[in-house]
This record gives sequence, C-alpha cells and structure tokens, in this order.
Amino acid sequence: MEILLRDDLAALSDLDEKSLLEALSQRFSQNHIYTYIGDILVSVNPFKYLPLYEKEVAEQYKCHEKSSLPPHIFAVADKAYQSMLGRLGTGSRNQCIVISGESGAGKTESTKLLLRHIMDLCKANSALEQQILQVNPLLEAFGNSQTVMNDNSSRFGKYIQLRFLKSSVKGAKINEYLLEKSRVVHQDEGEQNFHIFYYMLAGISQEDKEMYGLLETSQYRYLNGGCGTEEMVRQWTTKYSEVCNAMDMVGFEEREKVDMMTVLAGILSLGNIVFEPSESDALRVAESAQGWLKASAGQFGVKEEELLRSLICTMSVTRGESICRFHNQQQAEDARDSIAKVVYGRIFGWIVTKINVLLAPNVDVGVDLKEIGILDIFGFENFTVNRYEQLCINLANEQLQYFFNHHIFLMEQKEYTEEGITWEAITFKDNKPILDLFLSKPIGIFSLLDEQSAFPQATDRDFVDKLNSKFKGSPHFEIARSRHPVFTVVHYAGKVQYNGNGFLEKNRDTIPGSIRDLFINSVTPLLSVLFTATISRTGTFMPRKAKLLQNSEDNFNSTRKQSVGAKFRHSLAVLMEKMFSANPHFVRCIKPNSKKQPDQVDERIMMDQLRYNGLLETIRIRKDGFSWRPSFEEFAQRYRILLFKPDLPLNKESCMEILNRTELRDWKCGTSRLFFKYWHQEELARSLERLDRAALVIQKNYRAVSCRRKYLIRLAELRAQRQREQEEAIQRQLEEERKRHLDMEQENKMPIHRPVPLPRKKKPQPKPHCPLVGSLNPPQPTPVPRPRSKLFQATSHDDDQNVKGDSPSLLPALGEDEVTGKTFTRRCNTIRWFTETQARKVVVNGEFPCWFHGVITRRQAEDLMTDKPIGCFLIRLGQSRKGYTLTYRSKERCRHYMIEMQSNGKYVIVGEDRAHASLPDLVDYHTCNGIKPFMEFLTIPCGQKCEQEPDYEELRTLADKGQHAWEDEVIPTEAHRPSEAKWNVDRGAFENGHNAWDHNTRTLPRLYPSIRLAMKEIQQHFQDRQDQGHFSCTSHSTTEP
Repeated sequence: MEILLRDDLAALSDLDEKSLLEALSQRFSQNHIYTYIGDILVSVNPFKYLPLYEKEVAEQYKCHEKSSLPPHIFAVADKAYQSMLGRLGTGSRNQCIVISGESGAGKTESTKLLLRHIMDLCKANSALEQQILQVNPLLEAFGNSQTVMNDNSSRFGKYIQLRFLKSSVKGAKINEYLLEKSRVVHQDEGEQNFHIFYYMLAGISQEDKEMYGLLETSQYRYLNGGCGTEEMVRQWTTKYSEVCNAMDMVGFEEREKVDMMTVLAGILSLGNIVFEPSESDALRVAESAQGWLKASAGQFGVKEEELLRSLICTMSVTRGESICRFHNQQQAEDARDSIAKVVYGRIFGWIVTKINVLLAPNVDVGVDLKEIGILDIFGFENFTVNRYEQLCINLANEQLQYFFNHHIFLMEQKEYTEEGITWEAITFKDNKPILDLFLSKPIGIFSLLDEQSAFPQATDRDFVDKLNSKFKGSPHFEIARSRHPVFTVVHYAGKVQYNGNGFLEKNRDTIPGSIRDLFINSVTPLLSVLFTATISRTGTFMPRKAKLLQNSEDNFNSTRKQSVGAKFRHSLAVLMEKMFSANPHFVRCIKPNSKKQPDQVDERIMMDQLRYNGLLETIRIRKDGFSWRPSFEEFAQRYRILLFKPDLPLNKESCMEILNRTELRDWKCGTSRLFFKYWHQEELARSLERLDRAALVIQKNYRAVSCRRKYLIRLAELRAQRQREQEEAIQRQLEEERKRHLDMEQENKMPIHRPVPLPRKKKPQPKPHCPLVGSLNPPQPTPVPRPRSKLFQATSHDDDQNVKGDSPSLLPALGEDEVTGKTFTRRCNTIRWFTETQARKVVVNGEFPCWFHGVITRRQAEDLMTDKPIGCFLIRLGQSRKGYTLTYRSKERCRHYMIEMQSNGKYVIVGEDRAHASLPDLVDYHTCNGIKPFMEFLTIPCGQKCEQEPDYEELRTLADKGQHAWEDEVIPTEAHRPSEAKWNVDRGAFENGHNAWDHNTRTLPRLYPSIRLAMKEIQQHFQDRQDQGHFSCTSHSTTEP
C-alpha cells in the first residue's frame, strides 16, 4: 500500500498498465487526486468537494520545495511563477501551462485554481488581481453549457496570457477559439443552451423581465431543459448575481450591460418566430408569432418590416436591378437561426475584446513583460452524433497531443542521439499522420472541405464521397456504410464517427448582406458595433473605428470569404507558435467514470485514458530520461556563483568544475549541453538559496559594520565640534568678563557731574495696521510628530504609507500658513472631483451619512477611533488620489482599506471580489459580509468630531457654492470646468437624496415602449389560448349525458 500511495509514479521500480491503474485508483480512494510523473501532474476529477484549496493550504505552496509537500495543482502554479522569475535555474523566460483531458475531466476547475494561486503569489494590493479572477466566471456563463458528459462543459477554447513586470501582474489577454454557436439554436436531448440564458431568466427581477421583454424559460423554443428544479433555479439565481458582479468588476458600463441583455432577450424572442404559407409567394409570420416578431424587432432596435423582409426573402442586385427571391419554409427558418447564431457569436467575441481592452497592461511601450499562459481548451469528445464542432474540437486535441509528444518524446530523444548519450529508445504513439490527414494541402480533410464550400451547389454528401475516394487506403480513415453522409476518423483517443450533415454550411458561415445592413443601422449601439466589426484571420472580433466605416463593405466581404475551418487552423498555428516558444508545464486530467459520481472508478474508462495519453511511456521517459537539458553557456552563466569566481569562462570545463563542487549524481554530459533529471533543478536551487541566505548575512553584517564605523566617525566629529563650541563659549565668556572689568575701571576714573534731567517721553501712539505684519513674525518651529503606537501600525491594506499624518498639506483648514501651492491645488482638484461626480452618490436623503468624514487625515481618523469599540468605522476622502479610504477599528489596531473607483463608476475595496454602485451600498453589504482577508464586519459608524461643524461641512459648503467658488479659489481648465447643468444635477441630488438619483438615471433599452407593447400582445395571446382551452373543456363536459 505504501508503494502504491507514492507521490511520484516515476519512482516506482516495476511498472505496467495494471500497476499504474492500481496506483492511481488506490490514491483516488484515499482522496489523493493529484499524482506526479516526474514534473508532470496527473489530476483525477473527484466529482465532490475536497478541503484541498483553503487559504492555509495555499500558503504552504508558496516558494516551497516539491519533495516537502504532496502533489497539488498549486505546486504547478508556484513552479511556473518561480520559473518565470528565473528562480529555478532556467533563467527568466515565458511559461505556459497546458491542461488536457476528456470533457468532464476537470480542466476548467483546474484553470480557476491555477489562476487563483498565481494571483496570490503576485499579490500587489491592487484591484487588477480580482479583475483577472472575475474573467473566468464571466466567460463560463457565456461560453459553457451542460452536455451529456459534463454539467459545465467549455464550448470554446481559451488561452489566458498573464503579463508580469518583475513579480507583479500588469495585465492579461484572452485568446478564444471556436465558440460552438450552433448550440444557440439546437441542443441534443439531455443538453442545454449556454448558461447565461438560464442564469438571466432565473436571476432577473420581475421588473427587469418586463423591461427586457422576457418570460419564463419554458416559453422559449431555443431553451432545452425546461425550468429546472427549485435547487437548480436557486443556483442559477446566484450565478446570475455573480455574472453581473463580474461585469462590474472587470469594468463594463451600465449601458453596455443593458444593451447586451436586451440583445440576448431578442435572440430568445427570435427563436419563437414561426412561418406559414400565404396567398402570395412570400411566407408570412403565423398569427401566434406576430408578437414575437414585434418583440425581437424592438429588442434588436430595428424596424419590424425590415426584420421580416430579411427573414422571408433575399435581395440581390443584377445589372443595377434589385431582385427579390422569396424563401421557402426551411430557408426562412435557416435565416432565423443564422441571425441568432451570428448575433450570439459576435456578442461573445465583443465580450472577450472588451475584457482585453480593460485588462491591457498600462506600461510604457518599451517595457519587457514576461508571460505565463494557461491553456484551457475543449476536451476530446465522442458523442452519439458527432458534428462539425466535434471535428474541430478533436483536431485541437490532436494538436495538443502532438505538442506533448514532441516536447516529452521526440525532442528529448533526438537530443540524446545528437549529443551521444547512451539511450534505449522509447516507442510511443505518434499522431503526426492523423494531423496530416486533417491539415495537409491540397489533400486534407479541411482543404477538401474548403474546396467543396466554394461551390454553391455542392452538398454534404458530395463532401463525404470525396473524402471516401481520397482516403480509402488510409489507416486513420474508415468508410462507413450508411444512407447518411457519415465517415470515421481513427484518432489518438479512439474511433469517432462524424455525421457530415451541415458541414458545408457551418464551414461557410455566411451572413446575408441585408441582415448586416439591418443591424448596422440599429438604434442599439451595441448591435451596430457588432456588425461594423471585422473578424481577423484567427477569428478574433475586431471593432472598427468610425473613420474606417466607409470601407467596411470591402473588409466585410474579404473576411467573409475565409471559412471557419481556415480561421480555426490559423488560430491553432498561432497558439502552437506561442507554446513552442515558452517553457511548458503539463497537467493531465483524468475522468474516473462517465456517470459523474464521486468515489467511483470505472477501470475500463480510466485505462483507455491512460493508454491514449501515453502515461506509461511518459513514466518511463521521466524515470530514465533527462528532462532538463541546458547548454554549457546557460548552466555556467546561472551557477558560476557556486565557485565564487566572477570571471569564469562559460565553457564545458567550468561546468564540470561547478558540478564537482555539488553533490549531484546521475547527470550526463553531451557535446554541447548537460543532461539532468527532473529533480536536479530543485537541488541546485537549494544550493543557490544557501548562498542567497549567506549573502544576506554578509550584507547585514557589512552594513552593520559600515554604519557603525560611520556612526563612530560622526560621533567623534560631533564630540570634537561640541568640544570646540564649549571652548569657544568659555573664551567668549572670558573676553566679556575682561571687557566688563575694563569698562568699570574706566567709569571709576571719570569726574563726577551734576545729573542732567532727561527730556520727557511722548505719549505712545497706536501703530498703523500693516497687512504683512503676520509675515514679519519669525517662523514657528515645526512641531515634532508624536511617535506612532502599535495600535496604529500600517498593514498591507493601508493607503498613503509615505504621507505623514501631521503634514500641513492635509489639514482641513485652507489657511495660507498651512498649505502650499502644489498641495493646495491637488486638494482642490480632489474636492472638485468629489462635488462634480461623487456627491450625489454619497448623499442619502439630502445629507451626508454619519460615517462619511470628508477630507481628514489618516492621523485624525485614528484619533477619532482611539476610544471606539471594535467594528467602528468611517470613510474619508483620499488626499493625494481620487478615491476613498475605509478606516476600521479592529481588536488591536486601526486598519485602512483603500476603496478604488472602477472605470465604470463602481466602488471596490482592494482585495475584495465585489463591486458596488455607491458607497452606501458598499457599507450596507459589509455590515452582513466581512471584509477580506480578516472578515471584519462594519457595525458602528463613527460620528463626527463636532456635531455643530461636521468634518464634511467643507464639502457640503463647496458643493452649494457652485461653479463660481472654484473660479475664486483655483482657476480650472476649460476641460475640467463643470457645466451649469452639472451643478444643477448636484444641487438636485443634495435636495432629493440618493434614492431619487438612482430612479431618474436608470438605464432602459432603446425601444422600451415597443418591447412593452409586444409583450402585452404575447401575454394576451397566451391568455386567449388558455381561455379557449378552458371554454372547450367546459363545453365538452356540459354535452355529456
């Protein structure tokens, strides 16, 4: 049992398929879901919660030694982060983490855990870390859905690039691959549409449902799965709240959110439009669906007649003459579904692009940023019916398997041969021929698909017949005898039969020009942006600027000619290029059973995964091979410090000298590089750590001696100076005494005269007032600040760490003696920012809340908290930045939490994962939910230091003074001068209060009245149908004898 529970399978002596399966099964039964194969992590999905990811566990996996802790996903994140910083002997370079496995093996959860731990490792006390963490739940809602294999299956692939400057994250970028748009209009039995539709319908309020034009889930044809159980609806409601908060955290504007939800509602309404024949050649919308046509037109912001025309006919221009071709029933339904798919696909692309813009690194152009990439891509799929999407998904998994084989087997064994290392070759399942079957030109599956897609009259049967004729002799292709257009590909993970129906249409993915023109002219700005954008060669959504719209038709046509398959192949090529240029880390996810049940192992399913993943061969090569192979120059450059020789030549002899000083064994030397086992890096890193610690001790003692020497020299100088000053004082005293004696002797020798009366003094007159008399007074000495007690120690959550509490630039009075020009201007700019943009959000019922203290210093806030109970708090305006600070009285001291303003106007406490619309909302939320990481609750608001003159009196006075007050005190630029309308809004906010402001500024859909009328018509139709059904039942019962 002890052998089977070993953490590293590469350390096992006897290993075959049976012992490998038994080892993983035994570990799984003991809840050890992670296992190492050398430097590769194997993860088995437990399908249940395990206490492996708490904060205490995460702290252990920070700068840890691999052998000191059990295998964990956090260890992979820590190794990638330390390698990116160059702390593990490889030098600072880009890293990538490749997560692979079947659908349902736990790849998405592993991605979230990796992101969370990397953000913990690079904690820089800013809101950016939380923004990056909120990207995953947002993309999951719009890109994941329930399938028969997985309740949270990724229906797209993503590559997350985290950008770092030294140890701090500076930005992120998301690359998305092949969203399964067909799921919007069709789902197989047991599957669902994308999560966002169910979240939205369950979590949205009844008032917002009326605003967007939404009904219950069961009313929509595009939504499979019904209303769900009560427990599921509660989960959807919670998820919807999380999605809305994620959009607020990342930085989406309120108008953008409303437009997006309205368009999603329009997609659902569009799916309920049904057609019926008419007396003319054109189809018409059924009477029962007239309301849905009006609703979708209002939700899309277009005219009802134009939307109907784009559904039932196609307009073309021949020799300057417009020709209208009416659709049949199937063509009209295809046009309807095509609109739904393209609109949803472009919304998803816009979300990804918006995230990339908001999370782009804010650094200079020339700054070199390092990168950690995390690949979370759709797993290998083999359903009962496999379509075009499964073909692309499985191609992506073939590429990942080839990357794994190339890095682990091909490249490594090739170097053994070139360097003359004695090695017994390990055979593995090479999937390069399968990739050639898909990607070779001009005869490959995708090349033939593009060729057939170029012919308008070609059919799916023609495409499959061409495949059968070209690949009938290939060992990786099998001809299926069926009346349906099907074919079989022998993948690395097994045989998959594909149904060719719809391949050509999905590969073309054409959008009729009338539909594009219709949405470009929509009154909903978001739809106009979606359809004026272009799609790059890799399928990336690219919004266009206004000045480029004149050439939009040409660009649209040029991008339309490129097929979906061509874009996907190009995006995979770009992805592989990024991964080959980085240092990879592998996580192989395993699914223990297909029923998604905890504590159950299906040996057949697990064995199939172990075989096609090549884990047995991987164990052999990690056990006998050399995974780290640095060149002589790289090794000597990195480890020459072990010899304490600064001018060591970077050659083979130096490397041998370094290795002789260490206790490493089992390494080998080639002709141009060294070959090490996977554990050698950690041992060398420990040697460097010992030197680092020794260097710190040397530096500490040297600095101590140096400072002591300087101190003694300075002390001697001060003593000598004091001695000189004392001697000079004694000399001056003697001189004065001698002079006084001489004066007395001189007076005694003078003759005595009668005293002469002095003239009478005049009555003193009052002195005239001088405006500068104050400035002639000698300057008062600067008061010495009192020492800070431990009660008010600074923490990582404190703001203004470098600002002294008693600095005169932060005192509330605006006196000339207390503030200088620069700080005065900054202070006035902060107050102006508050009165122009913030006052109406803080005011409640016409007054500032008692917890708001305006512009007070950190020291003043701490003084107010001195005798207050635990849980007391106040919020003050920042002095040197546009933001706020929450001061909280904890058990032992005061804490200061920074409150940052998002680009969309939301408020976020740094380190928290929730955004708030206003400061009162923030306070209300944290009275019931603790502030991380100490989980402190806001209980008692701290009152003002003087009720007659509160701390915020200055802000209220300035807000009431209006624009002219600023003209007298600080002359603002034209761009920053508030308008009269703005001041009127501010005055109204002060008078009417916070609630009135929220109501008046609520964002509504553009055609809200049209949507309301359409929904009333739909509801009336439902009511009429119910009444008719009830009437017919009643009539039937009365006719019975």
